[in-house]
Amino acid sequence: MRITIAAVGRGRSGPEQQLFEEYAKRLTWPLTLKEVEEKKPLSGDQLKAREGQLLLEAAPKGALIVALDERGRNVTSRKLADWIGAMQTEGRSDLCFMIGGADGLDPAVRARADLVLACGSLTWPHLLVRAMLAEQIYRCQQILAGHPYHKD
Repeated sequence: MRITIAAVGRGRSGPEQQLFEEYAKRLTWPLTLKEVEEKKPLSGDQLKAREGQLLLEAAPKGALIVALDERGRNVTSRKLADWIGAMQTEGRSDLCFMIGGADGLDPAVRARADLVLACGSLTWPHLLVRAMLAEQIYRCQQILAGHPYHKD
């Protein structure tokens, strides 16, 4: 499974970036981070729509889209791993997780998504979401491999 994380905004050095890199290097699945950013001075719905377009353009052709959105489903790590495993069994080879900007995801991204997930009910800093997502992807990989990293 090839994994892409498409995220609005640019990362910067710091503990969040270090944590993201730690989990990214543990993965045997190839992981690519694609950061997108609108340079034009847009705001509100115009900015959210443009960010959504940039996110969708960053996804590899034919990739399954997983949108991270507060209105998404809350699933366990085991359920997410099972879903990824089922997609692998179906022969799907690309998975793209999308992290929106400060105002969230454009409805077009949620509509295009194969799966919409919430990171719980709390709001998290976008750079921390990247690290948490990388850890969950690693956890899913370990669950599917039967490794004891994940404790039920």
